[in-house]
Amino acid sequence: MLLNIRFIVKMLGIMFILETFFMLLASVVAFVYDEGDFQPLLLSAGILFFSGLACYGIGFRANERNVGRREGMLIVTFTWILFSFFGMLPFYLGGYIDNITDAYFETMSGFTTTGSSILTNIEALPKGILFWRSLTQWQGGMGMVVFTVALLPIIGGGASLMFEAESSGFVKDRFLPRITQVAKRIWGVYVTLTIAAILLLWAGPMDLFDAINHAFTAISTGGYSTKNAGVLYWDSAYIDYILSLFMFIGATNMTLVYFCFKGQVKKLVCDEEFRFFFFFVVFVILVSTAWILHIGYVDNFLTALRKATFQVVTIVSTCGYAADDYIQWGPFFWFVVIILMLVCGCGGSTSGGIKAGRVVILTKVLFNQFKKQTHPHAIVPIRMNGRVVSSEVVHRIMAFVFVYLVLIIAGCFLFALDGMGFEESVGMTISALGNVGPALGSLGPVDNFSAIPDFSKWLMCFLMLVGRLELFTVLTILLPSFWKQ
Repeated sequence: MLLNIRFIVKMLGIMFILETFFMLLASVVAFVYDEGDFQPLLLSAGILFFSGLACYGIGFRANERNVGRREGMLIVTFTWILFSFFGMLPFYLGGYIDNITDAYFETMSGFTTTGSSILTNIEALPKGILFWRSLTQWQGGMGMVVFTVALLPIIGGGASLMFEAESSGFVKDRFLPRITQVAKRIWGVYVTLTIAAILLLWAGPMDLFDAINHAFTAISTGGYSTKNAGVLYWDSAYIDYILSLFMFIGATNMTLVYFCFKGQVKKLVCDEEFRFFFFFVVFVILVSTAWILHIGYVDNFLTALRKATFQVVTIVSTCGYAADDYIQWGPFFWFVVIILMLVCGCGGSTSGGIKAGRVVILTKVLFNQFKKQTHPHAIVPIRMNGRVVSSEVVHRIMAFVFVYLVLIIAGCFLFALDGMGFEESVGMTISALGNVGPALGSLGPVDNFSAIPDFSKWLMCFLMLVGRLELFTVLTILLPSFWKQ
């Protein structure tokens, strides 16, 4: 079957037009604060809008029935690539980032909610640009395509394919018959949580502007801050615990959060993936608390608990706020960080990484293999939440983890080839692929990525995109078989 190019172009046009309103919102913020960034934001919004109109015009008469998985994958992949291009325009046109590589890196890191930054003086940026920077992460948390599906039921049969291509995971719980209804409910929960985070942060030492920006980047598990020192700027236990709460929620399956809003908390509590994630995080927090007390980093239990809680949650949720310099916590904690970066949050959340649910299923597969050593003829099905997990899902999870590890090895090799050190290469690869943000070595949480070579920045952009769309959506497009009729 031939690709439905007109439908792809039409959908890109629609999303460009919708994205214009987000950029205009940043323009309003720039106008209110009057710090010189209104013009580049408005000009960028105009370029985005007219590009959207042109694309919509080209694909206006597209046949919406002749749409398959290939169209869905291409729409989603090109949306993220092109949004990052248009999204970098305010940084570049305003002169806040003076080269395309850095501007694209910053924007891709924003939309994929990775949070790695090349900026050395964030506080020098005007308010409108800072707001736009945080807004890219907030949109990327739930996904721009999911937002479009929620807003426009006119997409028709392509809606489900696009939704699945962007929010791919090992489990898809369509709790309502129409995918547009699912997308609306999820975005409704997301907006409600964001408002709650804003109000709670504003009630503390943050002003309203900082509260809005940090609410955007906490619930999306993105990690951009408005301060050079990050969350350390406030040095507030209240802020640390409020952000930890919302980062943890952001790393939880949003479908389960939706059921909690409806009073069905039992669905969350009884979910195997969530239970594993919860107890895993609690265990690592306790171990980390004991460790930083042991090495004498702090001498007070409550302070150690607060620092460990925030640091563990910000890494495992893939938010990656600059909360403390964990490089000073020693090699043992670096190893803990790598584990957190690999496991990360739950399926259906805003976090990246392998996901807790896949770890649970692979663990059950492993124990089944041990059982079969002594009972080779026993048939022991893999169950998740009382349901049998099909062999197809198990094979897909195993393929996912294998490809994930191959990408880590390839990334480390290429970064080392580009002159990066061993610690930096490992940290950059796992961080970019898991959309975490900070890395290891000289690229820890209090450092930035401005000094790495351009090739490494583009490679990180690729890994961020692949990781955010859970590998297969992007990698499948690179196969020659994808383009055959």
